[in-house]
Amino acid sequence: MHSNLQDDFRKEETDRLAAVKSFENERKARVEIETSRDTISKDLEKITQEKKCVSDQLKMLQETNRRLQEYNASLQQYNSNLQNEANKNGETISRLQKEKSAVMESLSSTRDHASSLKNQLDSSRSSQQDAVKQKDELKKEISFIRIELQQVRDDRDHLLAQVQSLAMEVAEYKEISGKSSKSLETITAKAATCFCQSGEIKLLRQQLASSNEKLKRADLTAIEVITEYEEQKKTVIDLQDRLADAELQIVEAEKIRKKLHNTILELKGNIRVFCRVRPLLHDTELGSTDRSVVSYPTSIESLGSGIDLTNNAQMYSFTFDKVFNQGASQGEVFEEISQLIQSALDGYKVCIFAYGQTGSGKTYTMMGKTECAEQYGLIPRSLEQIFQTSQSLQSQGWKYKMQASMLEIYNETIRDLLSPSRPTSVDTSGGLTKHYSIKHDTNGNAVVSDLTIVDVCSSEQVSFLLQQASLNRSVGKTLMNEQSSRSHFVFTLRIVGVNERTEQQIEGVLNLIDLAGSERLAKSGSTGDRLKETQAINKSLSALSDVIFSIAKKEDHVPFRNSKLTYLLQPCLGGDSKTLMFVNISPEATSVGESLCSLRFAARVNSCEIGIPRRQTQT
Repeated sequence: MHSNLQDDFRKEETDRLAAVKSFENERKARVEIETSRDTISKDLEKITQEKKCVSDQLKMLQETNRRLQEYNASLQQYNSNLQNEANKNGETISRLQKEKSAVMESLSSTRDHASSLKNQLDSSRSSQQDAVKQKDELKKEISFIRIELQQVRDDRDHLLAQVQSLAMEVAEYKEISGKSSKSLETITAKAATCFCQSGEIKLLRQQLASSNEKLKRADLTAIEVITEYEEQKKTVIDLQDRLADAELQIVEAEKIRKKLHNTILELKGNIRVFCRVRPLLHDTELGSTDRSVVSYPTSIESLGSGIDLTNNAQMYSFTFDKVFNQGASQGEVFEEISQLIQSALDGYKVCIFAYGQTGSGKTYTMMGKTECAEQYGLIPRSLEQIFQTSQSLQSQGWKYKMQASMLEIYNETIRDLLSPSRPTSVDTSGGLTKHYSIKHDTNGNAVVSDLTIVDVCSSEQVSFLLQQASLNRSVGKTLMNEQSSRSHFVFTLRIVGVNERTEQQIEGVLNLIDLAGSERLAKSGSTGDRLKETQAINKSLSALSDVIFSIAKKEDHVPFRNSKLTYLLQPCLGGDSKTLMFVNISPEATSVGESLCSLRFAARVNSCEIGIPRRQTQT
């Protein structure tokens, strides 16, 4: 019995010791659980703070995405505007193609459209530069967003690692909870909290996925913008190529125009003759309408080119390249020679001179009246056309240098009308202290030694020089004219053009000559100095007639050296120049003899054939 009790006691003692040991173990486990709970609480607080940071970052990301959407909307609007500009450019190119077919009829309009196209191209280039700048700014913003997104991804990975660590701790807590129901309830509550946090983390993951999707859409939008930009760039390059083609076509059209223009003038003849009849001026002329001895045929073949002169009841008929009646204006006369003036800019030698008796209107035809623009003569109008055309040709790469000189041949002596020392250069015997000689250079141009040559760059500058030359020119009074030109006036404009694109160089010469008036000694009433002047004038004009007759008969020897005038005009009459003569006549009956002589001389000139005009170019 006693041994049984001892065995029971030992057994109870062993159970008690085991219970005490189990209690100690449970107490230690409870202490460890409480320690772990404090640690988990701190971790949860840290997670809460990190969640708040993530929420703030998400807000920032949402704000960035909103700004990116607004910027994308503005960029789309800009792309729409750029597309509209491209459409406008396409319409402009289409219009340019249509206008190209009419380049022979309206070359100046083509140049204007080409200039407009250049302005639009400059605008497109400016828009392209703005698009490039905006593209760079967009790239910078996208890279910044990508950096922020990478930071969010790193934070997400860190949170996921913490969640996995918490899940492992929860599993450990579940094993320990089998030993203590109270600890199990506590751990279960903590696990529920963790599951709530896990739901929040899932929500954060969904928001992060949405942000990634928005970022992908932003990347696609940026790629579309870049693609559209590349297309616009290709369009601009295509427009540039088309513009270059148009410019080449304009240059080719200009070459064709010059060739056709020269062919037309060659077909019309190298020496052309225009006749101009001045109106009745004085009261004695206006009072007797039957005193006019000039009439014009109305037949189709002679209309505008025929003139009839009646003398002693006998009619003489003449035909020239063009006949201007008394009502012709200065503008109408110049319109007929404007193409010839253009030839000087194209690199040809051009000569226009006025011939006729004293008082027939030669100086008015050549110089006109400077007080009224409508009465400007051929010389001022020619210079205005040359400078305007040279300015318009700058768009094709042409640059021109022009030099002007003016002289008169008085009593077979050359006088420099632009020389500053001219007023004091005449001695008491009527001679000049400076001697001028005429030579011909290798290009066939007449060159006067020591002659004043002035570089000119505007028609206004040349007009001033013409006024100075007019004041220095020799004039005098005769019975046939109150203020008669007593010398031959020669205006020369040398033109040198260089094309920077084609490296082509041309050299043109324009000679505009106002001859002294022919008159009979008995009729002019000249005496003394006027008599000497009249004799010198008639002698030089007679030499001019001899030269014309020799050329018309195609004689081997042409007497160019018989007069200073004919020697100076040798390149124009016997060379490769384009020459036009105006024969001016008076319509009154008292001048019918002189008018008949002038018309006969003009008819001889019109029958002359000289060399083919040659364009002076260098490449």
